[in-house]
Amino acid sequence: MERAAREGWRSRAVYKLQQIQDSDRLFRPGIRCLDLGASPGSWSQFASKIIGPNGRLWAVDKQPMDPIDGVEFVLGDFTETETLSFLQTLLGDTPIDLVISDMSPNISGNKAIDQPRAIELAEDALTFSFQVLGEGGGFLTKLFQGEGFEEFVGLLKNSFSSVRTIKPRASRPESREVYLLARTFHM
Repeated sequence: MERAAREGWRSRAVYKLQQIQDSDRLFRPGIRCLDLGASPGSWSQFASKIIGPNGRLWAVDKQPMDPIDGVEFVLGDFTETETLSFLQTLLGDTPIDLVISDMSPNISGNKAIDQPRAIELAEDALTFSFQVLGEGGGFLTKLFQGEGFEEFVGLLKNSFSSVRTIKPRASRPESREVYLLARTFHM
């Protein structure tokens, strides 16, 4: 966190996204992107610099987030009807190019509890993505390897042309944390 703070980032999670961007070029100027579970905002900070003024970036979280230039923040739970309706009004009819999510459940240390919660969060993000992504869009989410992981990968493969598992160097080596990048959404 010290390095992140020195460099002006809100959390060290930014380094994971930077490494994914370096290898996979998720972001490009002018795209429409949605960051689910965005607070404290380092992913939105990073993405907004690349997307630039001709693109749009919305960030959603149940926790407050300090403002970021070029980012429209929505305080709320994207799985709740009220927040979902508000988001749909904000987004309008133009589809989203990319949905990103670094969400994680509150970790209890008990894999039997934590893994199903992580899968559920990823499923919620995916379900939401199906509602807003345009043809050819992309989806990036954090997940933990374990029970339900392969089934979730299968869900992605049903709706995207390519699915890749990524373990950024910035992730702790002992962690089961990985990122799933799904590209070229087809309805």
